[in-house]
Amino acid sequence: MEDTIAAIGTPLGEGGIGVIRISGPQAQNVLEEVFEPGGDGGSLTGRRLMYGRIIDKDHNHIIDECMAVFMKGPKTYTAEDTAEISCHGSMVSLQNALQLVLRKGARLAEPGEFTKRAFLNGRIDLSQAEAVIDVVKAKTDRSFDVAISQLQGGLSLKVSEIRTMLLDLLVDITVNIDYPDEDIEEITYEKMEDNIVLISEKISGLQETAHTGRMLREGLRVVITGRPNVGKSSLMNALLRENRAIVTEIPGTTRDTIEESVSIRNIPIHLIDTAGIHETEDVVEKMGIERSKDAFNHADYIILVLDASEELTEEDRMLMSYIGGRNSLVLMNKQDLGMKLDPEEIRAALPSCRLLPASIKNGTGLDELEDEIESLVYGSNSPREDHVMVNNVRHIHLLEQASEDLKRSLQMIRRAEPLDFIEVDVRSAYDALGEIIGETVSDDILNEVFSRFCLGK
Repeated sequence: MEDTIAAIGTPLGEGGIGVIRISGPQAQNVLEEVFEPGGDGGSLTGRRLMYGRIIDKDHNHIIDECMAVFMKGPKTYTAEDTAEISCHGSMVSLQNALQLVLRKGARLAEPGEFTKRAFLNGRIDLSQAEAVIDVVKAKTDRSFDVAISQLQGGLSLKVSEIRTMLLDLLVDITVNIDYPDEDIEEITYEKMEDNIVLISEKISGLQETAHTGRMLREGLRVVITGRPNVGKSSLMNALLRENRAIVTEIPGTTRDTIEESVSIRNIPIHLIDTAGIHETEDVVEKMGIERSKDAFNHADYIILVLDASEELTEEDRMLMSYIGGRNSLVLMNKQDLGMKLDPEEIRAALPSCRLLPASIKNGTGLDELEDEIESLVYGSNSPREDHVMVNNVRHIHLLEQASEDLKRSLQMIRRAEPLDFIEVDVRSAYDALGEIIGETVSDDILNEVFSRFCLGK
């Protein structure tokens, strides 16, 4: 924290503008060493963006024209003195400018160190810090909204409210343990039970959003499977709104998995069009089928495409046996050619699976398919902008831990066990929730969280 750090804050490559960020106690001195104001000059104070040049004064060498600004802490991203240099987005310009900044007293920032300093300086808590990377990586408007809500403290507020309730309960329990003979209000098992039940319900409310939050953050892996020539690639192209996969009348045209990302109803989807799974002697086709099976096994959702104009084949039945009770939908394609499939036979094999008649060629059934995907992701969590969602695996695990701690404490309360035992689990739940916002987190956890960031963030 004593060091002044610097890094390129924009993506590497060609661009109109590239930004170098500097943060720390020597930020102003470093900037003054490398920046020469143009025109009438002026002072690098007052948060004014100034035009000038990046110049190596030791060798009188101009590196680039630029705009630069100095911002006095604590009202900055890191809550420290901060400077930013905006030059041309050339890799040569950026690298040369950064090397000069490093020679003049800054060191290269570690991954996520700017955000880590914002956390350590108390400007944001840990869940807000983790939301920064979700904002950067958001693939859809809805996943961006969830990340922004967390960045603005939506989840932090909910967790802090629950921790305050737990703290009040811990105080009551501790006072009754330490001062049993004093004239204080005695806490009853009935009151503790009521408090634990209420707190557990609030935690459960957050846990119920985890499925939707994770899908919006990581995306839904949707595998399109079926025997050859049933319309898998046509479905892929229809969902992508482009001709990504080759479509012919020849069975086995798709000989490898094709993966594409798309936004469906503001949900990030990883679509995987598989080679038809069937018996073959073709070596290349066999390799594609093995990859299809691997994608099938790691899918969040499976769309089994059947040819509605033909009766079920042994290959269709084999695929249905693979699916079992997993999240899936049977798309009965080519209904425009007449329906020969027996829906009851499909329902007997896949009782929990939705059957959807469709004609990809005519564009029917696609809206209903998108409805199904939206329902799978959101469930009862309607996509409201003010809805706080848990989307981080670490947070989900800690909520589960706190919930289990409270379950154990509730069991002990109902058995009227000593307060000392109950206090241990209540405190454990309090600490678990504290890890979400960084109140009770170890250095190892912090290093792991911030190692996922890029250098400039």
